[in-house]
Amino acid sequence: MMLLFPVKVYQPQVYWRIEGLFFHWLLAMVSMWSWSAGYDVIEQGDDIQKIVNERTLVIANHQSTGDVPILMTTFNAKPNVLPNLMWIMDRVFKFTNFGIVSILHQDFFIVSGRKRREESLKQLERHLKESYIPRERKWMVLFPEGGFLCKRRETSQKYAKKNNLPILENVTLPRVGAMQTIFETLGPARSKNTEDQQLNSRPSMTVAKPEISWVLDITIAYPQGKPIDLPTIITGSRPPCETVLFYRLFPSSAVPREPELLSKWLYDRWVEKEALLEHFYKYGTFLGTNESRREGCKIHQDPLRFLVLHVFFIMSSYIHYSMFRYVLSCFW
Repeated sequence: MMLLFPVKVYQPQVYWRIEGLFFHWLLAMVSMWSWSAGYDVIEQGDDIQKIVNERTLVIANHQSTGDVPILMTTFNAKPNVLPNLMWIMDRVFKFTNFGIVSILHQDFFIVSGRKRREESLKQLERHLKESYIPRERKWMVLFPEGGFLCKRRETSQKYAKKNNLPILENVTLPRVGAMQTIFETLGPARSKNTEDQQLNSRPSMTVAKPEISWVLDITIAYPQGKPIDLPTIITGSRPPCETVLFYRLFPSSAVPREPELLSKWLYDRWVEKEALLEHFYKYGTFLGTNESRREGCKIHQDPLRFLVLHVFFIMSSYIHYSMFRYVLSCFW
C-alpha cells in the first residue's frame, strides 16, 4: 500500500477501491483457514441477499476469538461485502498482526471501560463522519456485548440481578452506547408531524444525509455450545463441524432512537437470542423455533480463487523481498 501512496493523494477514490479489493483478498485468506479445516458455516433465518449493497448495521453475539473469522468466511462468499465493510472492535486488536491491515482499512478500535467510554463514543461519531461516510462503506459490524461470553457472563448476571434485568446464560447483556451513537449519526431521519411537513413541502436543495437502512441481527451458534477459537481455526485441531448463523433483519426505521427505548429493543433481541440458543443447544438446530423462516443454506467457497490469491501473494512477497534486498545492497 506504500507504493500506492501517490494514488491516494491524487486519486483517492481509485486508491480506496484498490485498497478494498486487497482487503477482501486478505480476508479471503483468513476464510480459507476455517474452510480448509472443515469448519462449515450454515445460514438460517431471513434472506439477506437484498441488503448486500445497502448500508447495514450488523450486530452479533460474541463468544470467542473465532467469531470474527467465521463472519469473514461468511461475508467472503457474498460479492461486494468485505471491500465495503467496517469493523468496530476492541482496541486490543489494534496491536495484533492484523491490526495494521485494519488501520489501513480505517476500521474503528473502541476503548472499553467506564472511564474512557464517553471519549471513545465521541471518537466513534467522528470516525463515522470522517471515514465511514466518505469511504462509502456499506456494512458495519458491532459486537454489543463488548467482550467474550466466558469473560463477561458473571459480571452480566450480577448487573442483571442488581437492575432487575433478564439473567442470561448463553449470551450477556448488550451495551447500547455504540449503537446509540451510530443511530444518532446515521439513523433514519425522525418523522415530523403533518403541520411541519406542510410548511416544508417545497423541494429541498440540501443533500440527503447518508443513513443506515437495515439492522442485521446475527446469532452465532457453535455445536454443543463449544465455541471455536482462533488457534483452533488456524491449526484445525478440532474435528470438522458446522457453525450456524441465524439471521433476523430489521428496517432501521423500526429501531427506536430514544436511549431507553433503544436499550429495551436491544435487550429484547438478546433475550430472543437466549431462547434461540437454548433451543439450538437442545435440538442442534434453529428450525422449529418461532423465528425460523427457512431451511439452512451452507456457505460455499471457491477453491480456484484461493489458489489464484495464493499465487498473487507469493509473487507479491517475492517482489517486495527483491526490492528490499536491492535497497540494502546499495548500503552494504
